[in-house]
Amino acid sequence: MSVKNSKVTILGVAAAFVLPVLIAKLALDNGWFTQGATNKGELLQPTRDLSTVFASEEPKWRLVYSLPAHCDQACENAIFSIHQVWMALGRETERAQATVLVSESSDATVIDKLGEEQNLHVVQVSENALNRAITAEDSATILLVDTLNNAMLRYPVSGDKQTAIQRSRDILADVKKLLKLSRIG
Repeated sequence: MSVKNSKVTILGVAAAFVLPVLIAKLALDNGWFTQGATNKGELLQPTRDLSTVFASEEPKWRLVYSLPAHCDQACENAIFSIHQVWMALGRETERAQATVLVSESSDATVIDKLGEEQNLHVVQVSENALNRAITAEDSATILLVDTLNNAMLRYPVSGDKQTAIQRSRDILADVKKLLKLSRIG
């Protein structure tokens, strides 16, 4: 074998290993493909710390909705959704909790109805603590909170019943996946 052939062979082998790495790097840097994301909710970056709200609560995965001053159809759908998702968890319900945050300004008629519901956990929070914990953009959404009290995913609420049901399926898929992967809570 000649020296020229051996140099070509070495360059060919090096190119076979280096070229795919360079192409992959270019593809990542230039966004040539959609990156895989399996979560259905909007990932919160950074997460929201809700430790002040849940300081006295035991660690659980939580579906959290903050009850507004006036509960419209979207609000009712959100409460229904977190309850249905919690029930759909089956034997995993002990690890999760459907939680409604209420403050002094929350809709009093809905608070009375929530008191009758056994499977919804109602947490009374002061208006100041609620405003510090939940931002304005998170107030009309359902939040998925981990066992360390960090809100990590956000789901919009809808006044349309069919849309709310579809979003409930999305929430359920995310919660089941997180419970399967998590050993805590």
